[in-house]
Amino acid sequence: MGGRVALVTGAGSGIGAAVAAALLDAGWRVALAGRRAERLRETARSAGGGEALSVPADVTDPGSVRDLFGAVASRWGRLDLLVNNAGTFGASAPVEEYPHEEWRAVVDTNLTGAFLCAQQAFLMMRDQDPQGGRIINNGSLSAHAPRPRTVAYAASKHAVTGLTKSLSLEGRAYRIACGQIDIGNAATDMTGGFAAGTLQADGSVRAEPVMDVRHVVDAVLYMAGLPLEANVQSMTVLATAMPSHVGRG
Repeated sequence: MGGRVALVTGAGSGIGAAVAAALLDAGWRVALAGRRAERLRETARSAGGGEALSVPADVTDPGSVRDLFGAVASRWGRLDLLVNNAGTFGASAPVEEYPHEEWRAVVDTNLTGAFLCAQQAFLMMRDQDPQGGRIINNGSLSAHAPRPRTVAYAASKHAVTGLTKSLSLEGRAYRIACGQIDIGNAATDMTGGFAAGTLQADGSVRAEPVMDVRHVVDAVLYMAGLPLEANVQSMTVLATAMPSHVGRG
C-alpha cells in the first residue's frame, strides 16, 4: 500500500480518525478532511508513519470540496482512495415533529456531501494516469433498518446505498471501484451513550453492546487493499449481540 494516495473525510474524530491513522501507519499518503483543523492535526500526530495533509473543508459546500480535491492534486497529483466518511446523526424526534432545518443538515452532510466528494474523486480518477481508484462509502445499519426517531439519518443512509450502486455502475468504464461498509455500534463518540441505554423500536430503553473501532478499521483496510480488479460491494460489520438488525431484537 506504500505510496498510494488516500483522502478521508470526517477525519477529525471517530471512525474517520481511526481509518486515517491506520492508512498513515500502513504507508499511505493521506489527506485528512474535516471542519476542525486542530482535530485533523491530532489525527495526523497519532499515526506512526505516512505523509499527511490536513485540509479543513466543509463537504456540504461545492466550492470547499473542489478546493479540497485541488489541494490533493497539487500535493500528490493523483488520488487512489476516497473514504467518504463524513456524517452526522442529527436530531432525535418523531417524523411528525422532525425539524426541517435538521433534515436539511443531515441530508446535506450524509448524502450531498458524499456525492460532492465522490464527484470530484471521479474526475481525478478518470483523468489520472494510471487511471482508476476506489471509493468506500460509510453507510450504516440504518441503511437496512432504521432506529426510531431518526428519519433523516435513516433516509440519508438508505440513499447512500443508491449512490454507491450508481458509482459502481458508472465507474466500470474508468477502473473506479466503489463499495460500502455498513457499521453497527462501533465504539465512538457517536455511540457513547449506547452502553447506558438507547431507545428501541418497542419504546423501551435498553443498553446495547458495542465493538472496538479497530474491527471497522481492519475491514476498511481490507477493502482498500484489493486490486481494482476486485471489489467488496457491500460489507456489514456489527457488534454481534446488538438488537434490531437480525430478528426482532
